[in-house]
Amino acid sequence: MTPQNQSKAIRAIAAQVNVIPIVVLDDAAHARPLAEALVAGGLPVIEVTLRTSAALDAIRVMATVPGATVGAGTLLTPKDAHAAKVAGAQFGVSPGCTPHLAEAVTIENLPLLPGAATASEVMALWQHGYDVAKFFPAEMYGGTEALKSIGAPIQQVAFCPTGGVTSQNAPAYLRLANVMCVGGSWITPKDKIVAGDWAGIEALAREAAALSPHE
Repeated sequence: MTPQNQSKAIRAIAAQVNVIPIVVLDDAAHARPLAEALVAGGLPVIEVTLRTSAALDAIRVMATVPGATVGAGTLLTPKDAHAAKVAGAQFGVSPGCTPHLAEAVTIENLPLLPGAATASEVMALWQHGYDVAKFFPAEMYGGTEALKSIGAPIQQVAFCPTGGVTSQNAPAYLRLANVMCVGGSWITPKDKIVAGDWAGIEALAREAAALSPHE
């Protein structure tokens, strides 16, 4: 899968939602009820970060939940890309991008949302064939004003900002012409996951799904 086709696939996935919940799971036993709550709340696209030993097992389980589109976040190496694909991930997300990772996801036929934080990084991705990028860490690198500035000369690339994005500032990001969706972890707080408060998470998902650029 070429970078161009990967970007096309990512755009189609992002078109399903305004917000992608970013999930960190320490226990794969929480995977199914969490995914079911997010889907029921209107957020079927889910990013599970590969930051814990339970992440790959969680992806395997979530990938079987009807209506869920599950991706693997924090892809850093070709090994990560392969493991994510084997686990059933339908897309990958990386905080940055290296030639080795780009080659690996191409071989694995895994659509990648590659990370970038500067105009030079965005240009490098675009020249490689990607026209989508994760703007990360969004708030630390200037938030909406930075994305406006990058978008003015580089109008070909669409972004999913993550890192410091909240229910309060998400609408401002969504108002930008070069933002296709946002990613955030506020929908899946650790305390609610540990408590098994799936109804509470579903409610947060519904609130996030209802966010609009006009708020």
